[in-house]
Amino acid sequence: MTRDQVLDALLAAKVVAVIRMKEAGRLAATAEALGKGGVTALEITMTVPGATDIIREMVRSKAPGTLVGAGTVLDAGMAADVIGAGADFVVSPITDPGMIQECRAAGVLVAPGAFTPTEIVAAWRAGADIVKVFPATSLGPQFLRDVRGPLPQIRLMPTGGVTIENARDFLAAGACCVGIGTALVDRNAVDSGDWPALEERARRLMASLAS
Repeated sequence: MTRDQVLDALLAAKVVAVIRMKEAGRLAATAEALGKGGVTALEITMTVPGATDIIREMVRSKAPGTLVGAGTVLDAGMAADVIGAGADFVVSPITDPGMIQECRAAGVLVAPGAFTPTEIVAAWRAGADIVKVFPATSLGPQFLRDVRGPLPQIRLMPTGGVTIENARDFLAAGACCVGIGTALVDRNAVDSGDWPALEERARRLMASLAS
């Protein structure tokens, strides 16, 4: 997929599931359960053991319409590795110009992280396709609404503090999509292998966005 096609798919998906876990062996089943629940954009963080190899395998076997991205990418070297593995998009908690340039040169969608309006604009000017507002825990939907007022051209993806209950509020405030981690990828469900429960959480989230 081209960068523009990935962007269109992310905007349509509305949700990026942020998967961060210690046991990589459960990742495939987690991704399958989320997909059954309607969450089609998956971000595998680089804190997962063997993340690059996992991304490579998931890209090879992903279902049609599924996006597999890399998260917690901190520099150009890490970006090059995950791009080489076939990642559809690259996300970071920070704004690293070298990382952004690596993604742009490869034609891969990039979403660096920022917190303040100044940082958000700096990330956008550096070449971000989407700016990840992180951590959004203490900011809330009103912050998105306030920032979007003078900066309507910047696509914002709040992550951190986004839940099944408030995801719709963030989108209504102007977020182009949201990143959801443990509020969606429930650790107890993953640890116990309760995949139907994980699928149900995904279904409940997507139903709330569609209502």
